[in-house]
Order: sequence, then C-alpha cells, then structure tokens
Amino acid sequence: MRRSLRLLTAVILALGAASGVDVDPQRYLEHVKLLASEQFKGRGIGSPELDQTAEYIVREFQSFGIKPAGAGGYFQYFDVTAQPRLAGENRFTWTNGQEHTLKPDTDFRPLNFSANGTFSGKVVFAGYGITAPECDYDDYKGIDVRGKFVLVLRHEPQEFDEESVFAGRVATAHAQFDEKARNAKRHGALGLIVVWDRSHHSFERDELEKLDTPFAPGDAGIPVIQVKAEVAKEWISKTGRTLEQIAKEIDKDLKPRKAAIPDSLTVQIQVHIARETRKVRNIAGYLPGTTDEYVIIGAHYDHIGLGAQFSMEPSEAGKKVHPGADDNSSGTAGMLELARWFAKQPKQRRGILFLAFGGEEWGLLGSSYYVESPILPLEKAVAMINLDMIGRLRKGKVYVNGADTGSTFKQLLGEKNGHSAGTLKIEFADGGGYGSSDHFSFTKREVPVLFFFSGLHGDYHRPTDTWDKIDAPG
Repeated sequence: MRRSLRLLTAVILALGAASGVDVDPQRYLEHVKLLASEQFKGRGIGSPELDQTAEYIVREFQSFGIKPAGAGGYFQYFDVTAQPRLAGENRFTWTNGQEHTLKPDTDFRPLNFSANGTFSGKVVFAGYGITAPECDYDDYKGIDVRGKFVLVLRHEPQEFDEESVFAGRVATAHAQFDEKARNAKRHGALGLIVVWDRSHHSFERDELEKLDTPFAPGDAGIPVIQVKAEVAKEWISKTGRTLEQIAKEIDKDLKPRKAAIPDSLTVQIQVHIARETRKVRNIAGYLPGTTDEYVIIGAHYDHIGLGAQFSMEPSEAGKKVHPGADDNSSGTAGMLELARWFAKQPKQRRGILFLAFGGEEWGLLGSSYYVESPILPLEKAVAMINLDMIGRLRKGKVYVNGADTGSTFKQLLGEKNGHSAGTLKIEFADGGGYGSSDHFSFTKREVPVLFFFSGLHGDYHRPTDTWDKIDAPG
C-alpha cells in the first residue's frame, strides 16, 4: 500500500488554493448554491433530482474539456433495491438428524438485498466474514467455503478499542452487511448467514434487521439471511465454545478462528423478496497524463432528499428538503473546480480520474460498486483523494485522514501546511484510511487514500445545512 507519491505536489497545491493559482471561490460557491438548491431537492438516491445532478456534473465536465473515462460515456450504472418487502413464502429449515423449522420475522429474516430462490447446503463458520488486507486480517484464511453457507458475526473485531487496527469506536465499511455479502461471494460461498455478536453488544437486544427501508444495495447474487443467536448457538454447541468466546479469542490476536459445525448439518432456505430496481449512476471523467498511472479525485454527489431515516431532525423527516450544502455539495463543487483548474494546466505525467459517486449515504454504494468494476485498472491508481464535507472550515483547520496509507503523504502535506496565505492548518486524523466515506472503498483495495474533511457541525443531516454557511474562500 505504501507507494512513493512525490508527483502529487500539483494536487496538493491546487487543494490548498495557493496564491497565483486560478482556483475561484465564487465559481466554487455557485456550484454549491445550485447543488443545494430547492431545484435538486436534497439529491436523494433514486430521485429524478439526483439524475438531474448527474447531468449537471457531466455538462460541467464537458465545458472544461474533461472527456469520459470509459468507452461507454461518463456514466457507470449500478442497481439499488427500492421498497423491498417479504412476499410469497420465506422458509428456513435446518437438519442435523432432526428437522428444525424457523419462524420468519421471529427466528430469521432475509436481508433486503438478498437473492431470491431456493438454496440448500452445509454451513461453515468464518468469524466476522471480513477480508482486510490493509489490517493483515482475513477470516477466510485456511477455510474453504465454496458451495456452502458461511456463518459470520454481525460487526467487526475489537469494537470500542481505540488502539485497534480497525477504527475502534467508528465502524468501518467491513462491518456493513453488503460488504460481508460481497466478500462471501468472492470466496465462492453459496450464501451468507449473519448472527448478532453478543461479545460487544450484550447491552443491545438481538433484533432482526428491518427489511422495509426505502433503498438498499442491489441484489447480492447470493441469499443473505440473519438468524437469532440462539439458532447459531445450537449449531456450534458441540465444540464446547460459545460465539462470545470465539469472538473474544479473535479480539486478542486478530487471527481467524474455526468453529466446527457438524458436517451432517444442512440448511434449506427459500427467499422471496419483492423489490423494485432503480438505476443509480457514478460519473467518471478523465484527464490523461503522459503515462497510464493516475490519481483519483472523488466526491459523492448524493444526499438524503427529504431526510428519510438519516435525518438528524426526525420531526422534519419527509417534510423538508435536506439540502446538503456541506454534505456533499461542498466536496462535489471542489471536485468540479479542480477539474476546471487541471484542465487548463500542461499535461502531467499522471492522469486524473474525476469520480462523482452515487449512493454514499446508503452505505458507500457507488464507490463499492466502482472498486468491484473499475473503469480504469486500480493497480495504476497511485492515490485516491476524497472530498466530503470540506465547506465549513473553522479557524482554517482541515482534517486529513489516510496519511499513513502512502509513504510520502505526511512529508508532502507537511511541506504544504499553511501554504494558503498561512491560513490553512492541516490536522492528521485517522492515518489508516478508515471511515464512513468513499475513500474507504479504495482503502480496502490497497489504493493509498487522503480524505479531506472540515469537521462535523450542528447542521449535519438537517434542513439547515444550507449554502450560505459555506466558507468558499476557505
């Protein structure tokens, strides 16, 4: 993951808006004002307004002379699930000499992005179901799950441990259901069965995940089921250990643990979820360099529309537009202004891929899809720079996440610290490239990342996140 990145100086200079560089705060603010206007109604996923936002970004790319990154044009389409609900018959039985039938919505529930169909197979345990090369951690190491259901714990190791190689109190994307499903599928699993991890969450009830969310990831391609902990407890009872004990063992040394589920145990599952499918778009423009190496500058352009379940002002959810001026009109506007600036510069050695992601608010959907189906080879990406909530600097401070993922990042950023008329102050946040924004999708694929962020504030995910509070010169 550690690569020499000395040629990123131009990017850092541009991000710092160095004196004499034509980065225009007023142009930047005009982008923010439009993206956060009533016209775009909070840019909710699956909405016509999000599509209008995508078209706006493309028109801006075209006006700068930024060409499409791929042969298919500027857009990369991916599916999301809309209005999922149980329909028809959903069944779960398991047999180990005697047949046991579970009750839907009581003992088990399919997750809203589960594949439909009838499935049968044996079960193997794979810890938390995580493969994280950036942490030298892999629950699948030495375990063959091909053609089997894989049973995994709900969250991730060493939760609430500030010293963890994971993010401690901040859950990483490895803990998300859709990432666990993608990882199981990559390892050849027939399906994924998730169980609550009581070792870290004994203070919470073992509740099944809600199915009726407005949106979810697209069809996972494998069945994804949650079962109550009492069910899984019976499966591993003959090992003499509990799931809680196994989780604590993993926490101690971050090594995979096996739990011998009887080979005679077979699971039969029938899933029927009714859903609509909506197309959402990533937008990719490319400015070529003289080599095939490139830098990614990315930002998510979606927000939460009228709030949905993400509103921090529940009384206004579904009633008022949540304009998302800082989150993330500010980052999208920054990406656009950088695209305009770089398009005017002489050709550099490395190209620049400008990526606008859809579906970030619903679990990094766009960036997760992109790294699974990249338009340009990921091995040629020397860095991914993520701009998410960069519009509300306080006392000139910007937080930078991921500085430890590149071998020269801290040195380079240190040289530029205070470069912008002595006012921009860089504070290094988490160095490992974790967090709940799109850079983390690239961290998992060992692309060095820098995440620029001006900090949380009281208007986050509220109708009051408006353009007039944006510090455009900052």
